[in-house]
Amino acid sequence: MKQKNHRLNSVSAGTEAVMNVVLALFSLCCIIPFIFVVIISFSSEESIRTIGYSFWPMAWSTDTYAYAFEKLPQIWRSFFNSVLITGIGTVLSTLICVLYSYALYRPDFKYRNFFNFFSFFVMLFGGGLVPTYIISKQVLGLSENYAALIVPLLVSPFNIIVMRTFFKSSVPLELIEAATIDGASELRTFNTIVFPMVKPGVGALAIFTFINSWNDYFMQLIMLSSNANYTISLGIATLQAESSIDMGLLMAGAALAAAPIIAVFLVFQK
Repeated sequence: MKQKNHRLNSVSAGTEAVMNVVLALFSLCCIIPFIFVVIISFSSEESIRTIGYSFWPMAWSTDTYAYAFEKLPQIWRSFFNSVLITGIGTVLSTLICVLYSYALYRPDFKYRNFFNFFSFFVMLFGGGLVPTYIISKQVLGLSENYAALIVPLLVSPFNIIVMRTFFKSSVPLELIEAATIDGASELRTFNTIVFPMVKPGVGALAIFTFINSWNDYFMQLIMLSSNANYTISLGIATLQAESSIDMGLLMAGAALAAAPIIAVFLVFQK
């Protein structure tokens, strides 16, 4: 007599089918707006004025992308700024948050309770945009440069707490104790034992940090005034302002700005 294979946390076939349908509908709700944005970016301005937004416009047009390519040097400069700021910010922020959360995970860290409370308190009672601007510009002297957009986002209390929880659920303390007994240094223990076990969490943290930095608009708006330092968000907004109210151009800019986020997610989803 064959024994049934029971998976851990398994559900019935009917429940699994319902869950698949719900997840499929949720996926469509996430994908359809982006498809809608791409369609509008290829719609003619006359079609938008006549019938509004539609999945099947009266006339297709590439005028918005043609105009964007006319401004290609400015767009490429803004795109380069965004990639550089986001890339450096993501690497540094991920490194700081991972090391900070690892210290909070270790029970032998003397000031663990203080820094736990500090990170949680800052997450609940953040200073806000105005104090961040004053400290960044007047105290630290960060303005009209890449550091003005990188430094304020280096430490994320939410990411620290999430990563600390991931350490607790993925890394047994017994492994660290065994490595210490064998004479391994803290750096070697982290590089050879801890880090390989938390790679999925670090990857997820990097994706969240990348998206947060790439979509950061208000900090860019108040910290930058020179076109040479504009990011892709400000660059697209400037082009849209120069060409009057053109929703097709705005949607084309949104599609171009979303492309790197989609690419990063597809690359690092595993």
